[in-house]
Amino acid sequence: MTATDGPSSPNPVLYHRGSRRLQDTYDTRRLADRLEQVKVRATIDAGDRAFIESMDMFFLATADERGRPNCSYKGGDPGFVRVLDQRTIAFPAYDGNGMFLSAGNVLVNPDVGLLFVSFERQRRLRLNGSASIDPDDELAAADPAALFVVRVRVREVFPNCPRYIHRYELVERSRFIPRGGPPQPVPDWKRKDWACDVLPANDPAHRHAASQGSPNPRPVVQIDHGPV
Repeated sequence: MTATDGPSSPNPVLYHRGSRRLQDTYDTRRLADRLEQVKVRATIDAGDRAFIESMDMFFLATADERGRPNCSYKGGDPGFVRVLDQRTIAFPAYDGNGMFLSAGNVLVNPDVGLLFVSFERQRRLRLNGSASIDPDDELAAADPAALFVVRVRVREVFPNCPRYIHRYELVERSRFIPRGGPPQPVPDWKRKDWACDVLPANDPAHRHAASQGSPNPRPVVQIDHGPV
């Protein structure tokens, strides 16, 4: 095989000529092919599901229509990422800074990569697939704090070697995570002069909403997917 050859396993996506060039340079092609054969799956198994649904955070990689990447952190209580079936996961999009860098990328380029890392258990799992956003997704009704729900159709799921994962212990989960009951506190940055006059009209950080102790209802939003 030459450096531009594809992988020997049935999956034509995981490796490309850049991967192959480095594999051949460092004599890891055989190892890479073996790892793909024995570790990479197209479906989520019971162990993957248990790990994913136990996680309270993950990192999300997306890219825009020009291939420019973006990586973001997503956090919630354990179980905020749901495994719907062997090929599908879903997670809520909570109130953020309004930039919609990751979700915006999904609307123009659905390819995503998720990295789940347990710093306490020193374990990590990768999940690659195709993401979609449906403003009428029935799952949104189950989480009133979600602006919308992102579903990911799995292409590959596989563990990674954990040897370089630093071990940390959880001290406290974020107090801003929506949990029902009392409204979440307003983040300090929303009170800053540079931000307070440009917040969405229904943002609970507005003085009148904060004084009432409850946010306004979530508006009905039409998402223009445009040509993808």
